[in-house]
Amino acid sequence: MREKQERYWEDVQEGDELPSLQFPLSVYRLVMAASANQDFNSIHHNSEYAKKTGAPDMYANNIFLQGMWERTVREYIGNAGVIKSLRNFRMRSFNTVGDTVVTKGKVKRKWIEDGEHFIEIEMVSENAKGISVGPGSIIATLPSKRA
Repeated sequence: MREKQERYWEDVQEGDELPSLQFPLSVYRLVMAASANQDFNSIHHNSEYAKKTGAPDMYANNIFLQGMWERTVREYIGNAGVIKSLRNFRMRSFNTVGDTVVTKGKVKRKWIEDGEHFIEIEMVSENAKGISVGPGSIIATLPSKRA
């Protein structure tokens, strides 16, 4: 992650769009992701096996896809922000080898509760076929300039 200034709750407005990120899915990247999250099911790193199960090709697993959302949000909220929850994460279609997954987010709402400064970010992942994951949301807290 590149060095940046922290984002404060007061600087965020409902409707703000997060910078989208692109994740090209090469064989190498899928194999490394399967290894990193220890999901050794062959559907995630073996085209022939994945096709035998009815999938179009080897594909990204949900932990990898959730990590894409987390990175997108983390780059937006900075290191002082805290991701509290991920909600309604739904895979709609495969993200297969050769696809480029693009993550997109938009601030849906912001509020203060028990002294914490919350934001809800609506997230989707897209590939060339359209929305492949989501919509879902990430709830996070940000530091306040008034604290």
